[in-house]
Amino acid sequence: MIDDIKKYFSAFIYNQIQFLKFHFLSICEKMDIQFKGKRALVTGAGKGIGRAIAMKLALCGAETVAISRTQADLDSLKAESPSIETHVIDLSVWSSAKKALEALGHFDLLVNNAGVSRIAPFTEVTEEDFDYVFNTNFKALFNVSQVVAKSMKEKKSGGAIVHVSSAASKQGLNNHAVYCSTKGAVDSLTMVMALELGPHKIRTNAVNPTATMTDMGKYAWSDPQKSKPLLNRIPLGRFAEVDDVVEAVLWLLSDRASYINGVTLPVEGGLLVA
Repeated sequence: MIDDIKKYFSAFIYNQIQFLKFHFLSICEKMDIQFKGKRALVTGAGKGIGRAIAMKLALCGAETVAISRTQADLDSLKAESPSIETHVIDLSVWSSAKKALEALGHFDLLVNNAGVSRIAPFTEVTEEDFDYVFNTNFKALFNVSQVVAKSMKEKKSGGAIVHVSSAASKQGLNNHAVYCSTKGAVDSLTMVMALELGPHKIRTNAVNPTATMTDMGKYAWSDPQKSKPLLNRIPLGRFAEVDDVVEAVLWLLSDRASYINGVTLPVEGGLLVA
């Protein structure tokens, strides 16, 4: 009896130790992902998903460069993760953004996260609304991807590119005509880039999250009257957490996904199949 009790407690203590060890592992160790020796560029990295991606890339060993149009956001990012190199670049201006991006040098990994939205009924969308959202969500992404992919091709180094798209690309959302259109364009571009760049060992994929609980997301979906109808359509019964999206992006960037190319990966708890 005493021996049985000893065996039980020994097994219990061992399991608790293993649990604690796993709990305190970094995301890189949990996912068995490392980016040591890789140089990564993240756009829209001042806040939210982009900021979290930049920090996790740096944690996993990548030499990480973060871009935002807001200096204060980059200053706070730098204070939190000093190894990250930061640059203020307005990606909505094609020529100046291209010049600034080319000056940053070669990258092995790219995450296109910068994005905006303007909410209005379809018949009330203005030209300014249209241009503002398309210039940031699609035109800027196209420009950044061109610059980075050209360098990857020239150096024959291969690489991985992930676009942060949206589940909104795959369904109609009231008052989001321009936003949904831009994300649909991103998904189409993802497939074309995968086709054209694949022979150069450059993989291109996208993640398509539903509403994500960034600080902005928490505020935007804080009203139960707004959030409940969408939550009721998600089989898992919750919105995406930032880490849900970050971990999908890291996996697609990593060698663990070395045969994944041209996918638009839903990160939406089953929303699109409900």
